[in-house]
Amino acid sequence: MYVPRTARQIALFAVVFVEAAVVLALEGYVFGKFQYNINSKISSEQRRSSNTVAIPTYLALFIFGEVYQLAMTYDALRLKNTIQVIGLCIFNVALLVYAGIQFEQIKVAVQFLSTWALDDDSGSFVLDSSAWGEMRPTLIAIIGVLGVVTFVMVYICYQLYAEFGWSIYKQIGAGFDMRRRYLAYQIFISLLKFDAFFFLGFTVQFCVIILNRKDVEFGLTIAVIPCTVVALFLTQFAVRHERKWITGCMFLVFLAGMAYFMFKLIRMYQPSQESKYVSARKSLTVFAAITLFLILVSEINMIVCARNFDKGLKPYIASHSSLGKRLRISNLSPAADDTEKFDDVDNGAQFYSPTSPNRKRRFSLD
Repeated sequence: MYVPRTARQIALFAVVFVEAAVVLALEGYVFGKFQYNINSKISSEQRRSSNTVAIPTYLALFIFGEVYQLAMTYDALRLKNTIQVIGLCIFNVALLVYAGIQFEQIKVAVQFLSTWALDDDSGSFVLDSSAWGEMRPTLIAIIGVLGVVTFVMVYICYQLYAEFGWSIYKQIGAGFDMRRRYLAYQIFISLLKFDAFFFLGFTVQFCVIILNRKDVEFGLTIAVIPCTVVALFLTQFAVRHERKWITGCMFLVFLAGMAYFMFKLIRMYQPSQESKYVSARKSLTVFAAITLFLILVSEINMIVCARNFDKGLKPYIASHSSLGKRLRISNLSPAADDTEKFDDVDNGAQFYSPTSPNRKRRFSLD
């Protein structure tokens, strides 16, 4: 199990962990206040018709975002992925933007529910009118915490960029073309990880807040979730192992994904559908727009990675488990060839395979 060792790595993980702990506590407080102020006389049918599930969904999605960011931070430190570290800073900015959207959406939802009278008593409402006054300071505090942590993260990530850059230099060597290929791979893998979060975030909101379980679209949208997860894993597998035909198929799947999100965006703003999306249109629009952008950039980067197939990068991006297994086999087998080389077809340089236990790399300073 990987454990952060340098001061910068520990600092980044500690900052993200503290942010997650504080934000989760504040979001939990908001959720508790919301549940406490819901009228106890409300029926399950009235809960569905008044859409009281919207606010818990916003809060749960935010909590999921913090937990996901913490996992991504650990993953970035483990892999020494400079691109993912930069992506974490951008992701935290996205959470900050969503915190502002959450503030506005919860305000509108609470004010709406505070004027929604129960059927059996016109003087009794779904939500107590004092709920917003109790929740407002906490929601502002969440925005403040995210803003401060974003600045701290940017500073630490800037320091880590140099540290991880040196580690990659030692691993890949000084060959510019090989480092460029490895950078393209890092960008692509990082994009896939962020694609997963924003797609799931959009789909969960769409299913829980917008759709009725009896709608045909509800079942179809739920079915898209496992299909997308499988597609992301297949895409990562195809690029890591340089499988051209799978990569081509996944490129077409990504195109279909773009068409899907464009359809959802257009439909949300159609006059006939406008009332259906009022409670979550801002949030859904942000998630759909970000997902569309990430898919487009992922497709462009997929083409770049595909052009780098069969050029000697594959051994360097092999998984740690595979590398460990190969090293053990090489150490046990006296006939193992520990001088296996790979050619850089662009500049004629030769690189020794990272699977060799006694490997030497050109330009290495070790």
